[in-house]
Amino acid sequence: MSLLKEPDFGTPARAGDAGVELTIDGTTVAVPPGTSVMRAAAQAGCEVPKLCATDSLEAFGSCRLCVVEIDGARGTPASCTTPVAPGMVVRTQTEKLGRLRRGVMELYISDHPLDCLTCSANGDCELQDMAGVTGLREVRYGSGVDAGANHMDLLTDTSNPYFEFDPAKCILCSRCVRACDEVQGTLALTIEGRGFDSKVSPGAGGTFMESDCVSCGACVQACPTATLQEKTVVELGMPTRSVITTCAYCGVGCSFKAELRGSGDSTELVRMVPYKDGGANEGHSCVKGRFAFGYASHPDRVLTPRVRDSIADEWREVSWEEAITHTARRLRAIQAEHGTGSIGAITSSRCTNEEVYVVQKMVRAAFGNNNVDTCARVCHSPTGYGLNQTFGTSAGTQDFASVDDADVIMVIGANPTDAHPVFGSRMKKRLRQGARLIVADPRSIDLVRSPHIEAAHHLALNPGTNVAIVNAMAHVVVTEGLVDREFVDARCENIDEWEAFIADPAHSPEAVEEITGVPAAEVRAAARLYATAGNAAIYYGLGVTEHSQGSTMVMGMANLAMATGNIGRSGVGVNPLRGQNNVQGSCDMGSFPHELPGYRHVSDGSVREVYEQLWGTPLLDEPGLRIPNMFDSALDGSFRALFVQGEDIAQSDPNISHVHAALAALDLVVVQDLFVNETAKFAHVLLPGTSFLEKDGTFTNAERRINRVRPVMAARTGKQEWQIVCEIAQAMGYPMHYDDAAQIMDEIALTTPTFAGVSFAHLDAVGSVQWPCTTERPEGTPIMHVDGFVRGKGRFVVTPYVPTRERSNRRFPLILTTGRILSQYNVGAQTRRTANVAWHPEDVLELHPHDAEVRGVADGDRVELASRVGTTSLRAKISDRMPVGVCYTTFHHPVSGANVVTTDNSDWATNCPEYKVTAVQVTPSTALTAAAPAHEQTSVGAGRG
Repeated sequence: MSLLKEPDFGTPARAGDAGVELTIDGTTVAVPPGTSVMRAAAQAGCEVPKLCATDSLEAFGSCRLCVVEIDGARGTPASCTTPVAPGMVVRTQTEKLGRLRRGVMELYISDHPLDCLTCSANGDCELQDMAGVTGLREVRYGSGVDAGANHMDLLTDTSNPYFEFDPAKCILCSRCVRACDEVQGTLALTIEGRGFDSKVSPGAGGTFMESDCVSCGACVQACPTATLQEKTVVELGMPTRSVITTCAYCGVGCSFKAELRGSGDSTELVRMVPYKDGGANEGHSCVKGRFAFGYASHPDRVLTPRVRDSIADEWREVSWEEAITHTARRLRAIQAEHGTGSIGAITSSRCTNEEVYVVQKMVRAAFGNNNVDTCARVCHSPTGYGLNQTFGTSAGTQDFASVDDADVIMVIGANPTDAHPVFGSRMKKRLRQGARLIVADPRSIDLVRSPHIEAAHHLALNPGTNVAIVNAMAHVVVTEGLVDREFVDARCENIDEWEAFIADPAHSPEAVEEITGVPAAEVRAAARLYATAGNAAIYYGLGVTEHSQGSTMVMGMANLAMATGNIGRSGVGVNPLRGQNNVQGSCDMGSFPHELPGYRHVSDGSVREVYEQLWGTPLLDEPGLRIPNMFDSALDGSFRALFVQGEDIAQSDPNISHVHAALAALDLVVVQDLFVNETAKFAHVLLPGTSFLEKDGTFTNAERRINRVRPVMAARTGKQEWQIVCEIAQAMGYPMHYDDAAQIMDEIALTTPTFAGVSFAHLDAVGSVQWPCTTERPEGTPIMHVDGFVRGKGRFVVTPYVPTRERSNRRFPLILTTGRILSQYNVGAQTRRTANVAWHPEDVLELHPHDAEVRGVADGDRVELASRVGTTSLRAKISDRMPVGVCYTTFHHPVSGANVVTTDNSDWATNCPEYKVTAVQVTPSTALTAAAPAHEQTSVGAGRG
C-alpha cells in the first residue's frame, strides 16, 4: 500500500451515545456529550487547522489556529477546548477566521528555520501543512539569524541513539510534554522558563539520554515538526509506503505501521510507527518495538543452511535441498536404530501460530510420537494448568482495555513498566485516575513509587512464599465475611471444602508472617482493599509461575478472584502477562506433549479422530516427553535427536551444565534460528530462520488477541520457516504441503473450536479478534466467563503451601531472583544487536547496601555469584530496591550467564523451572576481566517466555 496516513480528529473520542446534534458549516452532525467542536467538525468532514491538538492527547488550546465562530458565543473560541452543545451552530471557514489564522502562522514562521526543502520532515510536517492551509504567502516579521531575537541558534541534542531533538524547530505546542505525561506516564519532559525563554526540557540532565526518558517514541510521534525526528528518517529520507504488522517482542502484541522506501531487493525499512487502530496498543509503543528492529538486517544473520557431522567440525554451507534431505535421512536413521520415540522437537514463542502448528504436526504425523514441547514450559505452563483446573481454559480472562475499569489493581510477580511497558503505561494512567494499587513482589519495582503513583500496599514477601500470601489474603476474605455469596453460590463449586481449608488459623496473616516476612496488618489491609473494591483485577507474571508452587499459586489467585466475585466483567479478572510475543499462541497450537491444538488431551479419541482423518495417519494417545524429560532421556541414551525451533535452550533453560551435557549426548541437533546461538554450538544442522519483518501469519498476545503478521520484505533466506518444516516432513515420507500461511490458519480454524471463526481474510477485515472466535462470536471474546465458566462452574481448589526445597544456609545465605529490564528482551539475541545496548550494556547484580557492606562490595565492583550448581561473575549495583538477604539480576547477556547458577527445581505440576528462588553467595571477584563489549558477546537466541 501507499504511505498510510491515519485520520487525526484533534481530540480524544468520548464515550456514550451520539446524542448531541449541532450544525457545522451547514452540515448536521450528532456526537456524544463532551466531544470537542474540533472533533465534531472532523467527523462532519470539516477539517479545522490545528498544531497543538492531536487525538491521542487531551485538548490544550495553545496554538490558536483552531479558532471558530459560534452563534451566540463571544469572540472566536478554540474549537479543541470547546465542548459541543445541542443546537450549536458553528462556522469554521470565514474571512475573519482566515485573517486570524494567517496572523498566528506568521508568528510561528518568523521564529522557524526556512529550510523546508532540505528538512528531513519535508512532506510530513504539520507546520508546513498549516502554512498552506491558512494561505500564508509572506512573513512581515523578521526572520533568519540576523533579524532580531530568535531561537534558531539552539543546538541539536543527538544523544539518543534513535532520535534527535532540534529545539530551533520547536513551536512550543507541548505535544511532546503531554505525550510523555498522558500516554507514556513517565513525565520526563517539561516546559522550562517563561515567555520568550520557554523551551522543552528533558530535565536536569540537559539531554534526552541523561533524563528519565524511556525512548518509547511517544514524543517523536506527537511532534508536529522536525523538532523530534527519527535518525533513520534523517539518514534515509521519508518513507513512501506502509505495511501493518505486529511487534515480535513481548506479549502485549503491539500493532505497527512498518514504513518503507524502495521495493524488491532495495526495500529499506525507515521506521516503525505504532498503529492507532492496534487493539492492544492503540497507537503507543516502547523502545523495543518502536526502534529496535535493526537486528533483522544485522550482519550476524544466518542466511544459508549449514551442516556438520560432529560438533567438533567446522560448519559447511549447503543448499536448502541438501540440508533438508540430510536432516530427514538422519532423523529416519535414528528412529530405525533407537525407536519411534527417540526424536522430538521444541517449538518457539517467537514464531507465528502457523509456524508452531506445522512443527507440532510434523512431530505427531511425521515423527509418529508426541515428543513436542515449547518454551512456555519454562515460563507460563503453570498458567495453563492452574487456570484450566479452576476456570476451564488455559488463558487470561480480560482484554487490556479492561484495566480502565479497575478500582483496585493487584500486581503479583510482574514488572509491567519494564517487561510489558505499553500495558504498563495504560495501567499507570488508570492509577493516576484514582485506582488503588497492591504490589506483591520481593523487589520494589517502579510501580511501588513513581511520579504521581504510590502503591497502597507493597507486600515485600520473601521469595518462594507466594502461596502463603495468597492463602492469607483468602483467609481474611473468608473469616471476615467478605465472600461474594451470590456469585459463589450461583457460579462455583467445591466452595465448602476450600473454605474449611482456608479458614484454618494456620493460614492467617499472623501465622504466616514469619514465613512471608510481610506484617500481618499489611496483608489484612491489602485483602480488605481487594475484596471490597467495586472492581478488583489481578495481573501477574513470571514471579508467580517460575516457582516450585507456580501452579498452586495460579489456582490460589483464581480462588481469591472467585471468592470475591471478581470474574466475568470489565475491570476484574486473573490476567497473566505473557513474556514473549507468542507464548499464548504457541500453547494454543498444541505445543505441549499431552495436548493437541486448543488444549485438548491426546487421550481424547474424538479429538484424535478429527486429526487422524485430516492428516491421514494414526496418532498416539499417550503424552510424549516434556523438555526436562528430553534432557534426562538424552543422558540415559533413549532420546537421540532434537529439532529446536527458534529457542536457545542452551542459554535460557536452568542448570545450564545439565542442559549442555544432554545436548552433547544427542546424535542429531537441528536448530532453526536467526543467529548462531548457544544451542547451535551443539547443533549438527543449522537452518536459517526469518525475522518478524519477513513472516506471514499471526501472533496471539497475552489477552488472547490474534493479530496479523504481514511480511514487510521478502524472506532473506529464500524460504518461510513453515515451508522448511513441511519439506522435512515430506522428505521423511509424510505428505505435508500448504500453498501459503493462510491455508495453515484455515486448517487450524477447521480443527480448533476456539479458532473456528478465524481466517486471514477475517483478520484483514476487522483488524484483530480475541479467541474464542466462532461463528456465534465472529468479533471474538474480549472478556471470558461472563455468563458462566468454560468448565461450567468455577472450581475452588485447595492450595496448601509447601516450602521450596531451595533454602539459604551458611554457605549460600542469599536468595537470588531474576527478571527483565526495559531496553532488553529475554537473552538479548535481538536487542543486543541494536542500539538498545546503550541503556544496558551488561547484566548487573543488585545488592542491598547491608548485604554489600558485610561482603566488602562497593558499587561497580565485580563479584562472583555462586550457587549449588554453578558460578558466574557480574558487576554489583548497590540498591535498596531489594530487601536484605535478596539479590537480583537480569539474564539478557550471555557473558553473565544467570542460568549457570539456577537449579533444576521445578513446579510440581508442569516442571516449570524455579528461576525465582536460588540460594547463592556473593563474594568480591578476583577476576580482572570485565564483560565483553556487546558486539563481541556470544550470539544467543530466544529466552524464556
